[in-house]
Amino acid sequence: MAGYVLAFDFGEVRIGVAGGSTELCLASPLTTITGASNDDKFAAIAKLIAEWQPSQLVVGLPSHLDGTEHDMSRLARTFANRLNGRFNLPVALVDERLTSVEAEELLSEAQTFGKKRKAALDQVAAMRILQVWFDQQGA
Repeated sequence: MAGYVLAFDFGEVRIGVAGGSTELCLASPLTTITGASNDDKFAAIAKLIAEWQPSQLVVGLPSHLDGTEHDMSRLARTFANRLNGRFNLPVALVDERLTSVEAEELLSEAQTFGKKRKAALDQVAAMRILQVWFDQQGA
């Protein structure tokens, strides 16, 4: 399946977004979505989908370190279902345990701190989620 993939690091306040081509299998951070309401957030997602024309969406599925789910797991599943329902695109869920930790490490290596770090963190976490998905597709 050739095409572009958008990945989301879902949060109640911010949603990190990354993208990448299935040909290169290399994820890149794109943006962080914020909005006063879910409608605002989905309007921003609709613009990204119109711009990038993805063939696949990926959503990070948070869980405890032992793999058991928690409240954010349920919210992420609901978000994934809404994406599928609104945009009629396949949505894959990817285990996102430790992606935020990896994102923090990458930003530290890049010496990104303060306000810049907070803005980039969700995008870099989405990038890690997408890279995991790409790596699983090649396995």
